[in-house]
Amino acid sequence: MASTFINWLRSPAARDYFFSTHFWGPVANWGLPLAALSDLKKDEELISGTMTSALAAYSMVFMRFAWKVEPRNYLLFACHATNTTAQLTQGSRFVNYWYRGGREEKAINATPTTDVADGKVTQAVKAARQSTK
Repeated sequence: MASTFINWLRSPAARDYFFSTHFWGPVANWGLPLAALSDLKKDEELISGTMTSALAAYSMVFMRFAWKVEPRNYLLFACHATNTTAQLTQGSRFVNYWYRGGREEKAINATPTTDVADGKVTQAVKAARQSTK
């Protein structure tokens, strides 16, 4: 199996593929799903609902294109399938946060940190209270 692949890599067909838009187009396009996957870790407040739905629709359209074009472009299809999955996941996070109580739940579960609240003013007030006792 490996020797067949090595032989194909040495063939003119492989050179034609690697120097065509069927290869470099999807390779360049992988920036979209990689960015979408990295955004899955970010705060829900930063998600744009309109951009997420536009990117999901865009990727669905180009998934169909990659499947219908001759010869089929599996690399482009995989790229847009990954992006569609990531965008739909982002969309569900957006809907959950803004329309299904995720924002309120986050506010309830948020615990104030004492380090941030314990600034110079708070320390001065505490010192003033102790000096009046």
